Amino acid sequence: MSAASRPARPGGLLPDWVSDPKVWRTEVLAGLVVALALVPEAISFSVIAGVDPKIGLFASFTMAVTIAVVGGRRAMISAATGAVALVIGPLNREHGFGHLVAAVILAGVFQIVLGALGVARLMRFVPRSVMVGFVNSLAILVFLAQLPELGHVPWAVYPLFAGGLVLLVLFPKVTSVVPAPLVSIAVLTAITLGAAIAVPTVGDKGALPSSLPVPGLPDVPFTPETLTTIAPYALAMAMVGLMESLMTAKLVDDITDTPSDKRREAVGQGVANIVTGFFGGMGGCAMIGQTMINVKVSGARTRLSTFLAGAFLMVLCIAFGPVVSEIPMAALVAVMVMVCFATFDWHSVAPGTLRRMPAGEIAVMVITVVCVVATHNLAVGVVVGSLTAMAVFAKRVARHADVTAVTSPDGAQVVYAVTGELFFASANELIGRFDYANDPAEIVVDLSAAHVWDASSVAALDTVTARYAQRGKTVRITGLNDPSAALHGRLSGELVGGH
Repeated sequence: MSAASRPARPGGLLPDWVSDPKVWRTEVLAGLVVALALVPEAISFSVIAGVDPKIGLFASFTMAVTIAVVGGRRAMISAATGAVALVIGPLNREHGFGHLVAAVILAGVFQIVLGALGVARLMRFVPRSVMVGFVNSLAILVFLAQLPELGHVPWAVYPLFAGGLVLLVLFPKVTSVVPAPLVSIAVLTAITLGAAIAVPTVGDKGALPSSLPVPGLPDVPFTPETLTTIAPYALAMAMVGLMESLMTAKLVDDITDTPSDKRREAVGQGVANIVTGFFGGMGGCAMIGQTMINVKVSGARTRLSTFLAGAFLMVLCIAFGPVVSEIPMAALVAVMVMVCFATFDWHSVAPGTLRRMPAGEIAVMVITVVCVVATHNLAVGVVVGSLTAMAVFAKRVARHADVTAVTSPDGAQVVYAVTGELFFASANELIGRFDYANDPAEIVVDLSAAHVWDASSVAALDTVTARYAQRGKTVRITGLNDPSAALHGRLSGELVGGH
């Protein structure tokens, strides 16, 4: 276990890594690289939301700094995001910026409540195939977001972009002391400035702020009408933000092989959005691209890198705004493209993997990717993918439910042995497996090798019993395990009625 991953010493207040210079160097440089990458992203998301560029930059600053303290996943980056901008943008256009800020604060309240109620536990029901689809779709979305920066641009952009990729690939083979993205950005900026090459720069995206944000209340009337206006947007933002953040946290858990506190992360996202709202920001959530730069490319593992990413962002904008404005977009695009290739799960689409994977699992992964890429909404993809996975699972389990009949030698009794899981998907088929007209007067339904899961199964057993009773025949149900017997005893006779 690395120093960055170790907890505090017994009885100590500070973790072990605080005294490790190597960890400090990694975390500081990672924070600087992420801050540089956040600048154009935050400005772009501000455009999507229809607000001034500084609003997105302020949101990225307050989100990162706050979540570094209150979040549950170390080294994960939270800032202004496209998903949140898409949700909150229409509110800004229809009702004004004050309503947007009020919605961000209310969304934070919703996230705290949902986190306290344990919404993070729902992550257990997200299958691996959905998770893989989520990761791959994110890589595709981030890649597609870079393409506009490579179209209709001066020819010099392309050799700069190619040179950036070469540096990102080769420099780590020389040394890992300094992150390759930072070297690539510095070298390409020096080349464009030194040779006076005219290419699109960060400054072309919008003006950088010249002062720190100031806290204040949203400029809206505090009335029930305002609440009913902002509540739907706030709830949608809260759900989308939590889903993206918890999915990203799970991804970082897998990459770093360390656990995280999902409940704390959910509550922390709410706190960060409330703080961001009071500072006039547009809100946000976890960012997959910048998190991958921080964790996978730069090797960060602590809260320090997250905090410094936000702090450096403001320092870069306020103190070094003219220099940051000169960074060529080609350098940042090269970094993001490398992040895409590092994030995409190439093993999941390898021919050997696809041959071995069940068709249903592949379908779930593809559906998740298609939904996310088509809607640019991660929440839609995850929900549709999870529902598809549930349907595939239900169909697969239902096929294992079977019924075999054995008639006694004297022909006076028939025993139906039921095996498998009985639930809504298999219960209806169960009803048609009995020979009501030709069976003898005594029927035994043996459930020793079955489990009754829901009311649909109890209703199916009641229907079987009722159909035999209409013909003057008796049914005995035997072999129920304790949970099945309890459910059957509670619901039998209450569901079918006189049918």
